[in-house]
Amino acid sequence: MDPGLSTRPPTDAGDAVSVLLPLPLTAPYDYLVPENLVVAPGSYVEVPLGARRATGVVWGPARGGVDAKKLREISAVIDLPPMPENLRLFVDWVAGYTLARLGSVLRMTMSVPRALEPPKVTTVYRMAPGVDAKSESLPGGVRLTDARRRVLTALSDGRPRAAAEIAKAAKASATVIRGLAETGILQSIAVQEDEPVDRPDPDRAGAVLSDPQAVAAGDLVAGMEDGFSVTLLDGVTGSGKTEVYFEAIAAALRAGKQVIVLLPEIALTTDWLDRFQQRFGVPPVVWHSDLPMSQRRRNWRAVLRGEAKLVVGARSALMLPYRDLGLIVIDEEHDSSFKQDEGVVYNARDMAVVRAHIGDFPVILASATPSLETVDNVWRGKYRRLSLPERFAGASLPTIRAIDMRSEKMDRQSWLSPSLAAAVGDTLASGEQAMLFLNRRGYAPLTLCRACGHRLDCPQCTAWLVEHRLHDRLQCHHCGYSAPLPKTCPSCEAEDRFAACGPGVERLAEEAREKFPEARFEIMSSDTVHKPADAQALVRRMREREIDVLIGTQIMAKGFHFPLLTLVGVIDADLGLAGGDLRAAERTYQLLHQVSGRAGRADRPGTVMLQTFQPEHPVMQALVGGDRDRFIETEAAARKQHNMPPYGRLAAVIVSGRDERNVDETATALGRSAPRRDGVSVLGPAPAPIAIVRGRHRRRLLLRARKDVNVQDLLRRWVFAMKPAGGVRIAIDIDPYSFM
Repeated sequence: MDPGLSTRPPTDAGDAVSVLLPLPLTAPYDYLVPENLVVAPGSYVEVPLGARRATGVVWGPARGGVDAKKLREISAVIDLPPMPENLRLFVDWVAGYTLARLGSVLRMTMSVPRALEPPKVTTVYRMAPGVDAKSESLPGGVRLTDARRRVLTALSDGRPRAAAEIAKAAKASATVIRGLAETGILQSIAVQEDEPVDRPDPDRAGAVLSDPQAVAAGDLVAGMEDGFSVTLLDGVTGSGKTEVYFEAIAAALRAGKQVIVLLPEIALTTDWLDRFQQRFGVPPVVWHSDLPMSQRRRNWRAVLRGEAKLVVGARSALMLPYRDLGLIVIDEEHDSSFKQDEGVVYNARDMAVVRAHIGDFPVILASATPSLETVDNVWRGKYRRLSLPERFAGASLPTIRAIDMRSEKMDRQSWLSPSLAAAVGDTLASGEQAMLFLNRRGYAPLTLCRACGHRLDCPQCTAWLVEHRLHDRLQCHHCGYSAPLPKTCPSCEAEDRFAACGPGVERLAEEAREKFPEARFEIMSSDTVHKPADAQALVRRMREREIDVLIGTQIMAKGFHFPLLTLVGVIDADLGLAGGDLRAAERTYQLLHQVSGRAGRADRPGTVMLQTFQPEHPVMQALVGGDRDRFIETEAAARKQHNMPPYGRLAAVIVSGRDERNVDETATALGRSAPRRDGVSVLGPAPAPIAIVRGRHRRRLLLRARKDVNVQDLLRRWVFAMKPAGGVRIAIDIDPYSFM
């Protein structure tokens, strides 16, 4: 039995079945199976919906409640393997947990509608029988020219090829190929197949593992046969976690299973892709939003057919229709980018554990700075832990030091402290490279009028416009609004009186160039690195010593390995500690630890310098002292004391709309009807910190509950009973990560 197919029998003609559509629907619709069709649970089908046709999935038996005479018939069955039963169960679970509409969750698994259409018919060519590429003449008196000879030579291995491929190999025009086909020298063949995906070779020799790596890898491989489990692969930066879990991937591939590897910032992780190809001989099947549609279509179909054996991607790769999934790896499992905050709101790390539990196979969570949720599961014995406490090949961890900015003598409009500037100078003099980290894009986060104090803000959001001097634009980082810097102040009409306040990476680069005019600088942020090719080119320039100082934002923390990078300077180490986010300290520690891990990864020792106004803060103390575990224990104790996750439950209710009065009325009504019971409290409503986004006013309520409270049931009875005014939307975020 194919593991991707349901064990339930096909449905007979004349029966009714339920069909779920990838639309914002809470339940499937019932349809009749016509005499000429046979469907099975999971079959992809076309059905009539109003005056049009829609594509959906047979979800199971008919739900009933509608007279069979009124039911419409399924129009067609799509020629694809059915959606695996495990995935249908997973869709049901995600919808129930997140309180999203069932059809909206299904839509995430059918994110490429063109993949459900038959592949385009293409024409390929091969030599006709009796034609010899080495012959000095052609059948039928056809003249043999040099161009025609090159075409026949290109096809001499017998493999049919498309005209464009032949033309490129033979350096001949398409007219030559068509002419040979018209005279019968070439045979044309119509094919209806997707381009095949490469298959990784699990038996290809991997890297030589250290003893601790080999022990951890052996443990992971042994666990592949034990069904569901969750393992935290806890290793310091540079310890070789990737090479260790590659051995578990190889074991899954040998067993014929499919594998998912989820990475943050997949479009930028060129190092990982290169290492995968070295280990398994081919590039992996990649999944992220920047892929061309043709590649997304091919990859989606290859996953469903079981041909794509390993998929590496962003969080959305978790929702693909794997036919025989056998392992999920979440690299940098702590990263907040695994949480989706729009549409269906879910955490891919947590949902990966659920998907593995349903499918009865293992999950590996890898990180140097694991999330408190994951560590707590280890403490409670739900997850197991494998440790890699040392860097690979004897490399030492960097020395981390805090620069107390309260005692540094800073020049006006300067952001590099004298201590850090001196260290950069010494590093460059030694022929080594430095990295300056500031987690703030653009030139300046705020632009104001020096005449009247007016601040330039977004017309669609309650957010300041960020100056991007490289593009000569002001941009809103929340809605994407962009405009040139105005000549006059919109408030007092003063001309040329705008001042840039605070630093972004562009302004930091400007200052660094003034201090080190001979050095070669480059900025690495989402404004300068848009796609894998950009990241690959930057990594090459860095490794080939074409860059002396790399300046950038948090995308620099994503696993890059630069052998000559020995100094990392953090410009504003306190930046992430501001605000009321319950994970502020944890996130800041994780980010700064990951950034620090870029230093000294080869045979030269590394140094990290943190510019801070709070050197006594527990985050700074933990980083300087290298005492990660004590920081986690302190953070856990604080969360437990206040009944906050992972020791309590949170759910956010966000009310939004263009009419502020309607939004306030709906939010106030929700506040009045909030559940009142032991172990449950509701805060709000209150304006969100960013109270307007894309022209929509936003109000928030926060439900806090004990761990044993069924939050979803409470929210269904409370929020779903509300009938919001026109144009008002209510969104629910279970386990919120963002409080903006």
